[in-house]
Amino acid sequence: MRNLKLFERFKSTQVHAFTTQDSPSTSSNGSPRIMKFLGHPKSSSKSKSRSLLPHGFPTTDLLEPPLDSYLKPIDLVESLSNLYRRIESSSESETYMLYLEQYAVLRSLGDAKLLRRCLLNARRHAIDVPCKVVLSAWLRFFRREYELVGVESMDCNGLATECPKTSLTHGCDLNVDDEGCECSTVCEDEFRSDDIKFSRADEFSGLDEVSDISFCVGSEKAKCVRSRIAALSRPFETMLYGSFVESRTSEIDFSENGISIEAMVALNIYSRIKRVDLFRVETVFQLLQLASKFCCDDLKSECEARLAASVTNLDKALTFVEYALEERTTLLLSACLQVFLRELPQSLHNPKVMRFFCSSEVKEQLAFLGSECLFLLYYFLSQVGMEEKLTTEPMLILLERTREFARTNWQKALSLHQMGCVLFERKDYKAAQFHFRLASSLGHVYSLAGVSRTEYKQGKRYSAYKLMNFLISNHKPHGWMYQERSLYNVGVEKLKDLATATELDPTLTFPYKYRAVMKFEQKQIKEAFEEIDRLVQFKLSPECLELRAWLFLATGDRERCLRDLRAVLSLEPNYVVFGGKMRDDLVEALTAQCIEVESEADCWVRLFDRWSAVDDIGSLAVVHQMLQNDPSKNFLRFRQSLLLLRLNCQGAAMRCLRMAWNLATSEAERLVYEGWLLYDMGYVEETLTKAEEAISIQRSFEAFFLKAYALADKNLDADEVSCVVQVLEEALKCPSDGLRKGQALNNLGSIFIDLGMLDQAETAYKNAIEIKHTRAHQGLARVYFLKNQRKEACEEMTKLIEKACSKAAAYEKRSEYCEREKAKEDLDMATTLDPLRTYPYRYRAAVLMDDQRETEAVEELSKAIAFRPELQTLHLRAAFHEATGNLSLATQDCEAALCLDPNHTETLHLYSRSKDQASSIDNTNFGLD
Repeated sequence: MRNLKLFERFKSTQVHAFTTQDSPSTSSNGSPRIMKFLGHPKSSSKSKSRSLLPHGFPTTDLLEPPLDSYLKPIDLVESLSNLYRRIESSSESETYMLYLEQYAVLRSLGDAKLLRRCLLNARRHAIDVPCKVVLSAWLRFFRREYELVGVESMDCNGLATECPKTSLTHGCDLNVDDEGCECSTVCEDEFRSDDIKFSRADEFSGLDEVSDISFCVGSEKAKCVRSRIAALSRPFETMLYGSFVESRTSEIDFSENGISIEAMVALNIYSRIKRVDLFRVETVFQLLQLASKFCCDDLKSECEARLAASVTNLDKALTFVEYALEERTTLLLSACLQVFLRELPQSLHNPKVMRFFCSSEVKEQLAFLGSECLFLLYYFLSQVGMEEKLTTEPMLILLERTREFARTNWQKALSLHQMGCVLFERKDYKAAQFHFRLASSLGHVYSLAGVSRTEYKQGKRYSAYKLMNFLISNHKPHGWMYQERSLYNVGVEKLKDLATATELDPTLTFPYKYRAVMKFEQKQIKEAFEEIDRLVQFKLSPECLELRAWLFLATGDRERCLRDLRAVLSLEPNYVVFGGKMRDDLVEALTAQCIEVESEADCWVRLFDRWSAVDDIGSLAVVHQMLQNDPSKNFLRFRQSLLLLRLNCQGAAMRCLRMAWNLATSEAERLVYEGWLLYDMGYVEETLTKAEEAISIQRSFEAFFLKAYALADKNLDADEVSCVVQVLEEALKCPSDGLRKGQALNNLGSIFIDLGMLDQAETAYKNAIEIKHTRAHQGLARVYFLKNQRKEACEEMTKLIEKACSKAAAYEKRSEYCEREKAKEDLDMATTLDPLRTYPYRYRAAVLMDDQRETEAVEELSKAIAFRPELQTLHLRAAFHEATGNLSLATQDCEAALCLDPNHTETLHLYSRSKDQASSIDNTNFGLD
């Protein structure tokens, strides 16, 4: 029913976790600041663990869902549909801001690739240099985890859309892809001529062949050519050839113009050779002033470009920006802003930079850039501040600037809502409520959740409850509405609201956390862990692992507590658990209670065991422990990055891979890690180049594996695919451990399937299973299915389900090999284990449609779309609407889907067909009238 993704590299769209089998009882609160630890405990003690919990047991009083700081449309599908139509009919100057609006609307989905695509489209359609600078810096900030050590903020990273030079050119870049930049490398000494000084005209005797006029500055003279100076601008032409006295004299006194003799000499040289790159920056500043005064447009442009190219660091930017504001030079100002923005988030902590952005005087001086550009600038700054969790006075000023420069409703609503969120964090509830109310008055319904929360914080619980009641009664219900109302409810009604919130939107984590802690308080220890395990199974986050670790510590299970803490630190090394309320030496204290520390061999055995059990969190914890025992084992960081990719933690994975590159001890190793970084950025050809270079230095498993993986990602014919087999076979000849060789065999089996060599594929998968690569059961099941052995395929997937800790994907896959009723059972189980998987919803909807239960089929899809409006689900619902004659809803779903991917061929065809049918019906009705 779906295409099988052939290659596996510890990547999947699933979140896998260790499922706890047993759980004892006791108490806890808080956790470590920046946690550091070694060792692995062999026993647990409740009494000893209690001493580590100075703040007591977990309590529901400590739990409260955060207020989301982004736009949350009440009907996302309608909003996306509307956006698509507006983008398609927009003018060139409007398009980039519509893509920015799309970014703001889609932030609630948390899809990083989708959000980056929005920013890319905005960057391509931006025309003005300041806007291009902001969007290029935003794109760079978005992928900051990919930056290698030694790369300066102003270096071109190879991406044309992020290149600091490309962004300083005016006009759209519609044909620029998110790939290699072609900007030429500037000669090292091109702009290093600051030490060259020109102070006397006679030093340029070769250039004054026809000098017929001199400009005097004090006692010094700069010899020039009258006709060349006059050609620079109309004012000069009028002065030198008009009725002014200067036209009749050979010497003109320029002493009162504030221009040095050096600048006048430079003007003479420029008038002859049209170059300013020969002069010192100070001289170019004076030339720019002169150009502004005498309207020398070409000279002004040249000077701006020269000065802009000189802004290469923060100190220069801070120096030049004042002059740029004073002279209102857009290009130079953009160059300075570019340095500030490409240094984010560090520049937010620089007092000088923040004084610049927060100054009232600067706000007035920046006005010539236009409100649209300034909204974009301050939206980016405030967005970074929100991610940095800043709640300082300067942060409030950034948000206030965003609001001041907002012009459309969505801009105003967003800035007001974000201001409310920051004020709420500052516990300024009255001010927060004021801003939330203003945002809601502009149509942002979610801001009413902020209003009710501030009411509650001010002791008006019933008022908050009534507001949420009103919201639920007057709008289509959403999970967040019931979650919010649960805060103001009690007893059974509270639990009902939480259950409804989970049913409507399983992505909400608060209901799971609350139920887990509530059951823990009621001494239902096993049920408490089952609740939090349900969440960790499909939505991994430091907060969820933190809570489970806390519960484990409270029950005295130090071993599992440390496992989860290690996983937390792998995701975010500087994570502050429970705001730092737990004692700082928690992990050291836990380690001190351990009876013995595992040897390296013990760790490898345990890693192999967790790996074979498809326990990615357990594997991650073991790798983290091994790295702490011996940080020199750099290849483990690479393994860590692969596991994090499998857990959908892209940023953390890239951080580990980047660290592996930084600490690589050989050139071949460094090339392999750089190749994987390039691959994850989408550069397949560059990846192949790195792999070949690594192989030429040292034939290693990882180099061949990288090459095979990159080759398999290209569109290959049968002969080329067979080359991948040869590369993988070369990899298997090289030394490596069973974990990686199992992956290579698994990938080899996938290639054999692609070539139709099913017997060879079966052998490869069985060899992988022999060395306990459990996931190979899925590939072997595929082989049996292609051989028309459905029973054997089903049995093979059953083996995977029995062995794996994470079973949702296996249940979903087994459904493809089962009879209809059994398939439905498997998909129901997959939904129970991981409600975020949308394929089961599509399958069930298709079955209902086959049974002519159209309304139920649409409702099944609508359940998934409510919390995850994916392209395929929207497309399928649009097709159902078309089949039932509901063409307006079919068109709307198509538009929403195309907003996510405007090039999806099948949806484009369906969209065109639905519009044609609707138009035909309208014409028929018009004829009847």
